[in-house]
Amino acid sequence: MKKLSILTALLLFMGVALVQAQELRAIQLLAPDMTRSGTVMEALSNRQSTREFSGRMLTDQDLSDLLWAAFGINRSAEGMRTAPSGGNSQCIDIYVVMAQGVFIYNPQRHSLEPIVAGDFRTQIIPRQANVATAPVNLILVSDTSRFPQLSASDEVRTFMSATHAGLVSQNISLFCASAGLATVVTGAFIHTPEEFRRILSLTPQQRIMLNHPVGYPR
Repeated sequence: MKKLSILTALLLFMGVALVQAQELRAIQLLAPDMTRSGTVMEALSNRQSTREFSGRMLTDQDLSDLLWAAFGINRSAEGMRTAPSGGNSQCIDIYVVMAQGVFIYNPQRHSLEPIVAGDFRTQIIPRQANVATAPVNLILVSDTSRFPQLSASDEVRTFMSATHAGLVSQNISLFCASAGLATVVTGAFIHTPEEFRRILSLTPQQRIMLNHPVGYPR
């Protein structure tokens, strides 16, 4: 039997991914709960890295509030977000990896848009088994094509991507500390297989920056 050509294999993969994405439905998130209690000082006091998670899935409200806090829209008239970004590039996308599939957070609709069905948590960072035990993984991806400085050097794009990812990451950490959720920042994406980038359908201009496994404390 002849081996498939690279092009044929790629088209086959894209076709399977498209079918799976069609099977995975978008999720309309609940409106963020703006009445949550807790102060910033309490959140800072409680912030810690936790690597063990309960297998229990986040409630719909906790998932909604987590994503809004991470990088949602807090000034709807201007489309401004809960974390700043240089030149208002808003370059960070949040990919949400759960047991049922991979989604991307759409802040304008406050929804999760389907990417591909299936449980890919073990493929995020294979050398860190604890990542696969968290019910939700928030993968922060920088799209460098959104930077206003189109002629900026790769060094500048890397700096801006890292800075913006760090700002969103801190929002996630503080929300989790305030809401009683467990999380840790993982950045060992040198060990993430290229296959996982294809699962996310990333372009050459998109860079995986950080991951936050999130769950309830074990």
